[in-house]
Amino acid sequence: MADEDDSRATEYTVLAAGQAFRHELEIKRSRFITVLRRAENEDEARALVSELRREFHDARHHCSAFVLGPDRLIQRSSDDGEPSRTAGIPMLEAIIKRETSAGNADLSDVSAVVVRYFGGILLGAGGLVRAYSESVSTALELAPLVRRRRLRLCAVRVEHAAAGRLENDLRSAGYVMAGTDYEARSAVLRLALPDESDSVAEAASRLAALSAGTAELMPEGTEWVDLPLS
Repeated sequence: MADEDDSRATEYTVLAAGQAFRHELEIKRSRFITVLRRAENEDEARALVSELRREFHDARHHCSAFVLGPDRLIQRSSDDGEPSRTAGIPMLEAIIKRETSAGNADLSDVSAVVVRYFGGILLGAGGLVRAYSESVSTALELAPLVRRRRLRLCAVRVEHAAAGRLENDLRSAGYVMAGTDYEARSAVLRLALPDESDSVAEAASRLAALSAGTAELMPEGTEWVDLPLS
């Protein structure tokens, strides 16, 4: 029987951690400055808007959109004075529809702000939609992305003498090792497995075979880990 957590997303695409990414477009003399930053929650996402309002205090608009969570359930946008649905929604759709190299449209944990300096030429509703959508889409094409995967950590307690051989056997079998702790009476090996019940069951079976049934896999919770895009 599958775990109830198996229905949740176990991996998705995010911006690489670190500094915000910036890109600027000029369209009919208007400047569209796009700033992207990774955000773990709504407070972090909204903080980017506040920071850019202070930095670009003389700009007319600071439009924004953000998508949060492995399942992308939190989605917000703001036109910030532009005509209704001409800025925030196009920005939001650019995030939602962004596909990775693997063809997945699963980008999340991203806050996007487009700062606009009006250039004196009216773009019209259609022009604004295209401009804000293109601003975010272009920035996302250039921004560094990574895969974020939820891994299940499991521990194996063995005698000191058996730890080295078992760790090598597990590595040779393709398992990701997450460290070894040597305690007074035993050693604790840790594996990082895909957060799926079948993967854990397969690892437990392989461990039993490698240790002649003397070692047991003990779940220790889950952890989100950044991995390069394949």
